[in-house]
Amino acid sequence: MRTLNTQRGVLLALVMAPLLCGCSEGSYAENGQTDQGKSNTVEAETSSSIRILALGDSLTAGYGLDDLSLAFPARLEDELQAAGYNVDVLDAGISGDTTAGGRSRLDWSLADSPDAVIVGLGGNDGLRAVDPDVTYDNLNAIVGRLTSEGLPVLLAGMQAPPNLGREYGDRFFGAYLRLAEEYDIVFYPFLLDGVAGDPTLNQADRIHPNPDGVNIMVEKILPFAERLVKRVQESRSDDTAS
Repeated sequence: MRTLNTQRGVLLALVMAPLLCGCSEGSYAENGQTDQGKSNTVEAETSSSIRILALGDSLTAGYGLDDLSLAFPARLEDELQAAGYNVDVLDAGISGDTTAGGRSRLDWSLADSPDAVIVGLGGNDGLRAVDPDVTYDNLNAIVGRLTSEGLPVLLAGMQAPPNLGREYGDRFFGAYLRLAEEYDIVFYPFLLDGVAGDPTLNQADRIHPNPDGVNIMVEKILPFAERLVKRVQESRSDDTAS
């Protein structure tokens, strides 16, 4: 896992206090030792690395963790490589970031020319009770830009804090559902699935996952990340054939 060079300067200048709140499909064979895993290993050895940009907030940045090798991007890279995929996961997470922030920094986030993007933004929008229409507009601008440039996208959904009420929560999650219906993307409904609300999987703030919580996040999103990687592989195969 490599952190974007441009991110370092932004992080040093960042004065924003980190905020973030706090259905999967498929299964992962132990140690990736399936026939498909072995096939992926052979393919990985003969192809260039696939660069996946993880565009997110403190969940991506590894807020509160002592070692960034335990953060979501690094652990996802570990598990994808264990499954036989030749990937680098680029950490483009900034603690406290909103969908508006992710939209505003999209240009420099793409400077390292990723092959695919995981969009994991919106938790801070929910904490700040941002109008769900605004959240949708920002995510739509991000996803629309990425897909227009031919980059496969994995959109990781988020849920609003329950204290904001059911109506707001439905509208908020509905923004992600709309995007999943409008674009040909990989959609993972809830980035904190299996982790949110469990004190044993979160840090003392009850918001940010601890290392065990991160591992659960990675375990649950892994099949979706594999689908993202396969889209890149298919695109490369089509380019080669043409």
